[in-house]
Formats: sequence, structure tokens, C-alpha cells
Amino acid sequence: MRSSLHAGSALHQSKKNPLTLVSSQESVMPIELKEYDPGAFFDEMMVSRNRARPLAKELIGLFRRMDSGELAARQDAADLAIKEMGVTFTVYSEDEGMIDRSWPFDIVPRIIARQEWDRIEAGLKQRVNALNLFIDDLYHEQKIIKDGVFPAEVLAESKNFRPQCVGIDPPLGVWAHICGSDLVRDADGTMYVLEDNLRVPSGVSYMLENRLVTKRVFPELFESYAPLPVADYPTQLYETLAGLSPRNVRRPSVAVLTPGIYNSAYFEHAYLAMEMGAELVEGRDLFVDDDDAVFMRTVSGPKRVDVIYRRIDDEFMDPEAFRDDSILGVPGLMRAWKAGNVGLANAPGAGVADDKVVYAFVPDIIRYYLDEEPGIPNVPTYRCMYPDERAYVLEHLDELVIKPANESGGYGMLIGPRATKAERKTFAGLIKKHPRNYIAQPTLGISTVPTVVGHTLEPRHVDLRPFILSGRKTYVTTGGLTRVALRKGSLVVNSSQGGGSKDTWIVETN
Repeated sequence: MRSSLHAGSALHQSKKNPLTLVSSQESVMPIELKEYDPGAFFDEMMVSRNRARPLAKELIGLFRRMDSGELAARQDAADLAIKEMGVTFTVYSEDEGMIDRSWPFDIVPRIIARQEWDRIEAGLKQRVNALNLFIDDLYHEQKIIKDGVFPAEVLAESKNFRPQCVGIDPPLGVWAHICGSDLVRDADGTMYVLEDNLRVPSGVSYMLENRLVTKRVFPELFESYAPLPVADYPTQLYETLAGLSPRNVRRPSVAVLTPGIYNSAYFEHAYLAMEMGAELVEGRDLFVDDDDAVFMRTVSGPKRVDVIYRRIDDEFMDPEAFRDDSILGVPGLMRAWKAGNVGLANAPGAGVADDKVVYAFVPDIIRYYLDEEPGIPNVPTYRCMYPDERAYVLEHLDELVIKPANESGGYGMLIGPRATKAERKTFAGLIKKHPRNYIAQPTLGISTVPTVVGHTLEPRHVDLRPFILSGRKTYVTTGGLTRVALRKGSLVVNSSQGGGSKDTWIVETN
């Protein structure tokens, strides 16, 4: 959980000049950006070596006034703050088992102009609206299949389609109340949607904590840049969840359902429950009574629960409806939801749209349901289920990124240009055996942002995960979680595979 933030002796402001930091480390040399070279990639802060983009001039100017010791001191202060705040994530290792690590954070913020962000925000709202209509259609009349826009065989082999949800009408017609869509910028500066996460998207707590740490490391920059706030997310989340309450009460009872302390995102579960004033519960804390209502066990006796923000996958949430060996869920929870006695977010079955093959059809889904062109384009995608596209993929494995339909976290992929002949041969066999399960995309020249590496700044690749809340209204975080590939040359930004994160600033322009 969060504790008070103290930078300790690693970093403190000089009384003579608030922009000058006094470090216990000896100053080494000025920070030079003459050697900063993003190569052929689009760098979001630097136009070229030693030349900042207009939006980043003040930030880059601050770095130019630093020496390498001061830069390292600011990064050390951020790392210390994160440790004191208890901001962690969990990784699993075959050799060491479960490891709890401090959240990896880079102090250089990413800056996006408000004008560009307004277009992105509109595109994300459009996308989530269409996806919710799509999910609702699949569990009802399946008009999009009957009209020949979406292939029946894709749905037939979907791992996340839940027959138990057919015919159910969730409140407001919304299935994916919390969505995290991953965005990337290509070498020409164009922003694309890389994938949609509609089951249990994570990372928003780190977005919030990143902002708190950045405010303490660069307080002087907030006066001039004034990035749009993100701190209202817990309030917006609570309001979205409360809107699902089956009871008309002033403050509905909301619970965050977690698999427990060993889950990799447990920090986030606890954090969001605390920030919303909601209960943090495990499956054993809840029960469904004979009237199909959900109650929480407390020392004062049973307490009715109106809404559950579940951070448990469908298969484990209710042993009566799904896996009967699950000890994480609540027996009868699906009965209570179907009866309209409890709100669930995200709704069971929403993951049917969280499929990389479905992703390839999202532009058509938007056109079908909204009669609009997509506001944010997809990355060009080859669908291996189609013979002509599959033939192209097999002939160009050394140029493409191959992704399985339902893996996440950067796992199960083939990055063709960096793969061995043996790895490409293995993937060719997998594609031929189960073509529906694979898509392919060109290797993007994902944009870079200056990142602290030792005592200097170097370009590192980034993506962005904004969070979209859907209820009575749609809300998009002003920015999101920027993830950064900390290893030189790496395109993998996932924290479980050596990635880190940055604060994301949406700023007004003149």
C-alpha cells in the first residue's frame, strides 16, 4: 500500500536556486545531447541530434542545465520514493519462483499535445463503443455474422466466447466497462492501435503513481507545462461501477474481487480499492444467498454487495458456471448477475473481443455498427486464416511479427527479423497447423523517447495504454501508462520482460 513520500538525503532542493538540486554524488560532466541519435525512428522529444521538438524545449533545456550527477540523483530519488511507497509488481521465475519487485520507472516524462490527444480520445471512445455493440450482438442475434461482415469460424473457435452469457442484457448494454487499448507511433509519426484489452486490463495504478513521483522529481516543470490531471480516475471508476448497482441507494457497495496476494497485479487491486473507498475481497469473503443476492462476510454480519469490479478471469469467477475446480471465485455469482442482483465489471464474456484475430476486424466492426471510419487506424494485419494472406506470411516470416490470438504480455510472439531459422520454421508449422490462431504484422519502427541510462539520456522505444471507462458516460484518461523498453534496441515494453514506465503529459499548446 502507499506510504508518505520522502526523497531522503538522495535529493533535496538548494535554498539559493530551486532549480538546482544538491546530490551526494559528485558532478561528473554536463549532459550532452549531441550524441543522442534515434536513428530511423520517430523520436517524440527530439527532431534530430541536439535539437528538441517545440513541445519539449523546456524539458530538454532543463536536462542541458544538469550535470550527470544531478540526473542520476533525480532518478535515484524516484527509485527511493517508489520503494518507500511500496509500488511493486510480481514476476514469476522458474529458478526463483514468485518475485516481488519495485516498479521500474523512468523520470523523463512523455509529452503529447492536447490537440493531438483530442483526436486520440475521440478515436478511443468510438472504438470502445463499437466493441461493446459487437459483444452484445454476438450474445444475441449475431447480425454481423449473418450479414457476412464477421466470419462465423472466428467466433466458433473463440476461447473467450461464453455460451453462459447468451441472451443476457447487462446494464446499459455495456460489457467492457474498463478497457485498456495499446497505442504505438510508427516511424512516420502516425499513431496506431496495437491491441485492445477488455478482460482485466491492468496498469492504471502505475499511471497514477507515476504522476505523484514525477511531481516530486520535477516540481518546477509542472508550473510551466501544467499537464492535464489524471488523479480523478478513481472517482470516475467508482462512478462507472456505481452506475451498475441494481439498488437505488445513495452510495452503492462496491467490492474489488482479487485472486489474492500472489497475483501479479495485487498492488493495483489493493490500490484501487483504497482510492475508491471500496472493499478489497477474495472469493471466500463473498457468498450468494437463496435469493441470488451477493453478500460479504464481515465481523458485523453479512453485508450486501451491489457491484463487483472483478480482477479474476471468467473461468475462475464461479465454479458453478465455469471451472468447477476453481477456489478463487464465488459459487452462484453468475446466477446473481443473471438475476440482476449484482453488477459485474467487466461483464463475463467481454473477452470475446479481446482476441488478436478479432482485432484485425475492428475497422470493419466500427463501419458496421457506427457507419463511421475508424478514428485511429489498426496496424496493418495479415490474417493467417485466409489462404492468400497466410501464403504471404509464410513467405515473409523474416520480416513480420507473428502473434497468437490469445496470448498477452509479449509472450508467444515471433519477431521475424530477430528470430533464428529454426524459430521461423517452428512458427511456420504452427501457422499451418492452426491458421485461425495467428495474425502477422509488419515490424513497426516504434517511436522513442529520451530515457535515463546511467548518467545520460538515450532513446528507448515506448507504447501507450490509455484507459477507457464505459457506463452512463465514456471517460478516457488524459494520457495513460507509457511503457518503455529499457533494454537498448528492444521493442518489448512489458515490465515482466524488462520494460519500465514513464509519466505521460497531455499539455496545451499555444
